[in-house]
Amino acid sequence: MNKRQFLAGAAVLGASAAPAFGNQHVHDEASAASPVILTISGAIKRHNRGALDPAFDQLLAKHQVKFSQAYNVDLPLLASMPAVTIQPTTEYDARPHRLSGPLLTTLLEHVGAPGAGGTQILLHAVDGYAVMTTLDKVRAYRFVVATHMDGKPLPLGGMGPLWAAYDADHIPELSGKPLKERFELSPWGLYHVQVIAG
Repeated sequence: MNKRQFLAGAAVLGASAAPAFGNQHVHDEASAASPVILTISGAIKRHNRGALDPAFDQLLAKHQVKFSQAYNVDLPLLASMPAVTIQPTTEYDARPHRLSGPLLTTLLEHVGAPGAGGTQILLHAVDGYAVMTTLDKVRAYRFVVATHMDGKPLPLGGMGPLWAAYDADHIPELSGKPLKERFELSPWGLYHVQVIAG
């Protein structure tokens, strides 16, 4: 057998074995077509990716995130959802800024998260900041998954590409607090959401 025949035979064998061995992740639907900017895991009904892979999901693994299935979100998916605009005074420059993007509740409904108010929502930022809240609070505060600030996309290395934000100026329990204390539940650089059934 010459080398070319051997390689052709190996390619055919490899292609026929690939469905059995090469695809270790089970998908309910197609994975995100654009770069993934947010992963949602936990108590959700829809999935488009398999288990966390510590070799390739380096940041998730570093932040000790674990899951057997999850849902990957890209910007086109977020852009397809109804956008909401808020204008909070931010803690970084004490000026109001227009933040826009879909409501976090819309995204959670899309992935099939439980609707019970006691459902816990853990928000992870790229810098390691993580904060736990409840679905009741996400609804009451009208959390926005902001993709834009003042009409411009939020950049990675700045506040983006995603910022879980709310308009603290219009939330009575927050508006009276010092500016630096209003945004404890509002991580910029959001990249992972874990849903924990209540």
